[in-house]
Amino acid sequence: MLLIKAHMEGLAKITLLTTLLVVGIGFVAADTKHVSIKNMLGSGRNITLHCQSRDNDLGNQNVADGDEFGWDFSDNVFGTTLFFCDLGWQKVQNYHFDAYSFARDTVRCYAGCSWLVSAEGIYGLNGQTGFWEFWYQWPN
Repeated sequence: MLLIKAHMEGLAKITLLTTLLVVGIGFVAADTKHVSIKNMLGSGRNITLHCQSRDNDLGNQNVADGDEFGWDFSDNVFGTTLFFCDLGWQKVQNYHFDAYSFARDTVRCYAGCSWLVSAEGIYGLNGQTGFWEFWYQWPN
């Protein structure tokens, strides 16, 4: 009788832990994030942009001066979400950068990541401080 009772208590603990894990995963996956990339080159210069993750290809985009391109997503349960982009304009072609990396951005961009493309390079908004930070410089 004691053996059956111990077994039942063990099953109850496993069931509780499994339930908590599933609920926790649901909360992680339910947080929607937004990434936006705004063209601030000026002088009517457009940028070409191609962004993707391992699972989602967002296609080729032509972003006019002053416009932006953005998308929504949820982090994967493994904490490995990564969206990367290839960007080009008159002086720069096929510039590769990470638009969102869970490891780098989960805190800095809690609700999303905003980027500004300028003649100097790419600035990212730090959601914790509210300041624009210089992240990527164009190659010479």
